[in-house]
Amino acid sequence: MLAELAPVPKRSFETITAMNSSAVENGAAPTAPALSQPAVRLQEVTFRRGETQILRPVNLEIQRGEHWALLGPNGAGKTTILGFCGAQVHPTSGTVDVLGHRLGRVDMQQLRRHIGHVNPRHSLRSTMPVIEVVLTGLTGTIERPNRWRPEPEDIARADAIITELGLAYRRDTRWPVLSQGERGRALIARALVAQPEMLLLDEPTTGLDVAAREQFLETVDQLRHSQPDLTTILVTHHLEELPTSTTHAVLVSHGEIVSAGPADVVLTSEKVSRAFDHPISVIKEDDRWAARSAPSRQIGKMLNT
Repeated sequence: MLAELAPVPKRSFETITAMNSSAVENGAAPTAPALSQPAVRLQEVTFRRGETQILRPVNLEIQRGEHWALLGPNGAGKTTILGFCGAQVHPTSGTVDVLGHRLGRVDMQQLRRHIGHVNPRHSLRSTMPVIEVVLTGLTGTIERPNRWRPEPEDIARADAIITELGLAYRRDTRWPVLSQGERGRALIARALVAQPEMLLLDEPTTGLDVAAREQFLETVDQLRHSQPDLTTILVTHHLEELPTSTTHAVLVSHGEIVSAGPADVVLTSEKVSRAFDHPISVIKEDDRWAARSAPSRQIGKMLNT
């Protein structure tokens, strides 16, 4: 699970854009990167925690505007890779570039302000209404800071996103009253209100029933049209939880990347079976994926591929 984003002071995006490249090299705030640079680039990245090797040399490149799925079994290394993408974790070796800036040469706190994060385990304890929950995306806090007051343009932007995501009728509804599906959409709005360049979705359908899951995935699909330049990375264990807007996928197993690339090339029965160490039959219908245990006649073929 990634940490909460740092508070966003007023005019942070304009201020960041105005800073020069020499400041970046000295570890200061990032400048606006060239759009031609990848959203994420991992080169020969490893990660150790104590004596445990979490990731072996990993290479991955995600272009801007692409929509990636990060899949693998528990303990595969997905959370660590997501930590690199969210500028939360430094590699043990290798290089990580996020939104055109190399970790270790950039102010991590400033960089995180360009990255939205949707975490279904949002630990809100108060009874704030939806509009205030969304506005905390500007402060990077769970609760609304006591002395902070949003500007009129902040409220207008939050209202526009709430409407876009189909929650206008719930604008003033308090958090405890919302359904799980409505909470999921509110958290997407919260992540988008700070106008990020990249959106990370960390197992976002956890705890949702089938109807709520489908509503949530429809909301994610809408982003492809409403925010075409936004890069998204969604982490999940289940192929059924992938939105139709998924363009690319990466399979991770035992700290290594099994396969990465266009979703239709990566999400095959053979490759998914290899990643999960179990014979799995992958089906795609109406641009949605599904997985089930492979029939016995296919097991030998898959395991020997």
